[in-house]
Amino acid sequence: MTKSDSELDPLWQNLDWAIGQMLIMGWDGTEVTPQIRNLIENHHLGSIILTAKNLKSAEQTASLVQELQTIAHQAGHPQPLLIAVDQENGGVNSLFDEDYICQFPSAMGVAATGSIELAYSIAKATATEVSAVGVNLILGPVLDVLTNARHQPLGVRATGDDPQEASQFCIAAINGFKDAGVATCGKHFPSYGNIDFLGSSLDMPIITQTLEELSLSALVPFRNAISAGRLDAMFVGGVGIQNAGMNVMHACLSEQVVDDLLRNELGFKGVAISECLEMQSLIQEYGVKGGTVMAVEAGNDLVLLCRAHDVQLEAISGLKLGVENGIIAKDRIYTSLKRVLRMKSVCTSWQKALNPPGLSLLSKIHPSHLALSRKAYDQSITVVRDKDSLLPLSQSLLQEEELLLLTPLVKPLPASAATKSLIEKGTKGNPSLHERWIHQERGAIMSGEGVFRELGRSIARMRNGKLLHTSYTANGLRPVHENLINRASAIIIVTADANRNMYQTGFTKHVAMMCHMLRGTGQKKSLIVVAVSSPYDFAMDKSIGTYVCTFDFTETAMASLVRALYGEITPQGSMPGTMRKSKKVSKTRQQWLVENYDRERDATALGELLRTLARSSTPSLPYLTTGAHSFELFNPHIEEAHFVVRNSSTKTLYGFVATYYTKGLGAIGALFVDPTKRNVSIGRSLHRRAMRALLQKQDVTTLQLGLTFPGVFPGVPVDESGSNKSWFDNVGWDTQFPKRLTNMVIDDLGAWTAPEGLLQSIQRAGLSFDLIHGLDNSESVLNHVATHAGPEVVELYRFALQETNTSGVVRAKNSMDNLLGTVIICTASSRLSTYIPALHSTSGENIGGIIAPIVPSTAQSRLILQGLAFMGVRQNKAHKSAKSLLSWVLNEAHEPLVAMGFEVQQVFDEITNSPENVSFAPS
Repeated sequence: MTKSDSELDPLWQNLDWAIGQMLIMGWDGTEVTPQIRNLIENHHLGSIILTAKNLKSAEQTASLVQELQTIAHQAGHPQPLLIAVDQENGGVNSLFDEDYICQFPSAMGVAATGSIELAYSIAKATATEVSAVGVNLILGPVLDVLTNARHQPLGVRATGDDPQEASQFCIAAINGFKDAGVATCGKHFPSYGNIDFLGSSLDMPIITQTLEELSLSALVPFRNAISAGRLDAMFVGGVGIQNAGMNVMHACLSEQVVDDLLRNELGFKGVAISECLEMQSLIQEYGVKGGTVMAVEAGNDLVLLCRAHDVQLEAISGLKLGVENGIIAKDRIYTSLKRVLRMKSVCTSWQKALNPPGLSLLSKIHPSHLALSRKAYDQSITVVRDKDSLLPLSQSLLQEEELLLLTPLVKPLPASAATKSLIEKGTKGNPSLHERWIHQERGAIMSGEGVFRELGRSIARMRNGKLLHTSYTANGLRPVHENLINRASAIIIVTADANRNMYQTGFTKHVAMMCHMLRGTGQKKSLIVVAVSSPYDFAMDKSIGTYVCTFDFTETAMASLVRALYGEITPQGSMPGTMRKSKKVSKTRQQWLVENYDRERDATALGELLRTLARSSTPSLPYLTTGAHSFELFNPHIEEAHFVVRNSSTKTLYGFVATYYTKGLGAIGALFVDPTKRNVSIGRSLHRRAMRALLQKQDVTTLQLGLTFPGVFPGVPVDESGSNKSWFDNVGWDTQFPKRLTNMVIDDLGAWTAPEGLLQSIQRAGLSFDLIHGLDNSESVLNHVATHAGPEVVELYRFALQETNTSGVVRAKNSMDNLLGTVIICTASSRLSTYIPALHSTSGENIGGIIAPIVPSTAQSRLILQGLAFMGVRQNKAHKSAKSLLSWVLNEAHEPLVAMGFEVQQVFDEITNSPENVSFAPS
């Protein structure tokens, strides 16, 4: 829980100290300067951002960070500094050291592998490395969705253009960062993936979509990442927003964006970090003092000022003036302070900050991380088309035939080794408007020309022969190019963001046309186009018959490209997002072999599948606390049959469905598919097999989606997009009239008290409650449940009554001893937790259960339900539970429980159809 003001260290009552914790600042240089020392010692600066201009090597970084933390410790800081870096991989890495820090693919490159597991492993490896040198906050992952994918400056830094896929990969990355002990910061809220450069007088990119449009796409990964519960901070961008409902010049200075949209609508409770306020457009309009005050007033907790010391001092002065003038309330300062301190408490400590493991740890993990890097890059290489089977070149190009490599002269891009000399020489460029909005100044600089020279040498070595290599520019096709094309039998053209460098598009099409004409004369002119950044350069241009994508042009990516071109690896990557889905359309009628689930053969693989799903899902889905055993009841009154789609060679499960039958009710209790295998009809195949099994039961009268026992999925999980229900619509279910089921929780049972007047109301109504165990006195209870609920709920009650030491049933009666309602109570050690995953805690806390309240609708039903819940909470507290879970609350019945202090945890829709009314779609 957040500390109150009275619990804070008395030091923080000094506003100068508190204000220092609300700023994150950087500087240029690889050593501690008097200016940054002054900020830490005299202005109590609590957070530092390090960029490529600060970092030369892993050893130097560890030493630098340790020195910064020592300065803070000796200056009396109660908690260590936050040390933040951009370490996105691909082209954006602040820290590069080829001896100790590994290069991994960009976010889009990782998505191209199709592996959520790989995304998690890469994020964990990256965070482990930067943590070893003292970094405790990664400014990532990028949560933006490329709604205009072909023309957006973020490019491969984003996962792609599909919001659900972006959510899955980003949540996996967040989990990887957190499991390595590093704090996370999603970016760039509300989105840099949908901006237009309208050439405004403010030099400012603009979002023109309405909030409704943003909610359907751009905001989806942000919402899902927040719901996942492990995102520590959110980076709020500096874009403008112009639509019918909002006219904002700088998102990070707008209360509408930060407080209203981010906090109130999306429910974010972590640290909000502003975009760097050293933007010329902001300085010209508001001044740094005014901008800093506006950023705090908007709801930001950390205000970023990247490097100019005079500007940084002006910002500190502005915050103090804002307090003195009464613009910023002291409570506002302490709200941010507590958020920042809470984040520090989970990602650092003085013991950790003053003793980074440095090279001793990095040298141990480097070999395994190098292997992971190579695996990731090899799996990311994507062959979009190879119409004439030109790949591998070892089979289509003879040794004596000549090969020509044509590479663009690209601007320096963030990341890699070829760059150190450029940095040391102080290389500076004049960034374009696009580039100023993608933080390229915070990543290392990679010389594209140098990397492409090495690419040429690698190809020559691979083919053990000569390679012709030259570059091309905006000057177009020159005589030297024509001469080389005439000589060569095969040509490889490299493009890098051709959609933003149109000369590359024109040059490539010119060469393609020339090759086509020469082939018409009988000459061999094989053409391969390789996009080394954005995959969209020629993705839709079918005139380019062989098209390969690498998603970045670091040395590691180029090494994997050479292996792919020459057949050392078989490229397995695929275009991310909607293009991957469109490519799968042709497979949507694929028939998958569905087999019976075999516990001995499949249980381990099912556990692996559940863990994969957990890493790419929000906690509102139960995968994290579900095991393979959660689906098997072994109940004599319930028939069960479960099915899988599996790879018989690797033993991997691609999908699973669980079915149950009891007393006329046939139910699907779970249906899920590996996130990387969706949209190829596995779910449809499993569904068809499950329905065939259920409809073979001669006396089945009701078909149901969702089950209370086992209660892994009481129904179809409710999501804002409605995609889950629409999938079942598409396979033949009528989902119009669901029964809404809610799981609720009291998170802090120790601090909970009964609502005032509840006990008196119960007494006035003449209600009484008792607790029974065992089946001896159960007949009235089971009859009551059978009358008002389905047969599977009867079996749930029967199971609970048999668990005499850990479970029981509370009965509500009136003064005439008539049974008015029932609920199951269980302790954390009950076997019910096997079948109701919400009773499991990931943090080891005891969770008491209040399960399946059955209260018929009467004038007193609201009070009866509250009475049963109260009795359940009291029992849970008596058994030393830290939390109370109230599961399976029907329809609107959760409202009186909210008044008691319960919070909604998960929401499901139980859907029932009669067999004759269901027309199941073919797969």
